Amino acid sequence: MKRLVVALTAIAAFTGSALAADMAPRYAKAPAPMAPIYNWTGFYIFGGGGGGLWTADSNTQTFPGAVALTRDQRFGGDGWFGTVGAGYDVQFGGKWVAGIFGDAQFGSLKGSLSDQAIGTEGRVKLETSYAAGARLGYLVAPNVLSYVNAGYSGSEWSGSTQSFIAPGGVAVTTTPSFSRNGWFIGGGVENNLDIFGISAPGWFMKTEYRSAFYDRTTLPMTFTPAFGGGPTGTAVTFEPWVQTVSTSLVYRFNWGR
Repeated sequence: MKRLVVALTAIAAFTGSALAADMAPRYAKAPAPMAPIYNWTGFYIFGGGGGGLWTADSNTQTFPGAVALTRDQRFGGDGWFGTVGAGYDVQFGGKWVAGIFGDAQFGSLKGSLSDQAIGTEGRVKLETSYAAGARLGYLVAPNVLSYVNAGYSGSEWSGSTQSFIAPGGVAVTTTPSFSRNGWFIGGGVENNLDIFGISAPGWFMKTEYRSAFYDRTTLPMTFTPAFGGGPTGTAVTFEPWVQTVSTSLVYRFNWGR
């Protein structure tokens, strides 16, 4: 619950400033020149990059998990990634936009993982994540969309080699690579490049925060060949929470005036 509160707070901060701009007082003025007609309905593609971090609750158990040997500990990591995706939006009710999308992130968010029973530590990294979801947004200006989104998220993690924590420690055990499924919630702002004085019909920029929650898994510890190979009799649990911020260029195929 605490993680969800943090995620919702970040989303509110991300989208609130854009919504507030639409609520500014309006004053009677002379008629202005006719504004361009914008249409958000249609397909789009995007690509960009960003940074992120993850934390994971973990403990060491007897394999296959009958008895916990340590209390939950929290490990973490960070790094950078690239992202690509596509989606389809529908504008309705004047200022509302809803749609579906899918995307993937490729990079390396590296962190630590430890087996406290043996006294070893290694590195693990989030290599790939992907998502499919829906978003709902409000046009704070004809060419500026503030939105929230949510949906399914999957992830691919590397295996790790565990060494004694002391300096110059020898590699003792390994854990396998693994996949985790979960869900995400996020939000952001998307705007046409015209607001920067760039004449590029169809081109947009979006900046988005996302928080993804994944299921706990149990990773068996295996001795390296130097220590005879085979199972150690213990396993490490891993329950990750990933937060990212990304900026992407978007091209909307139907955009016109």
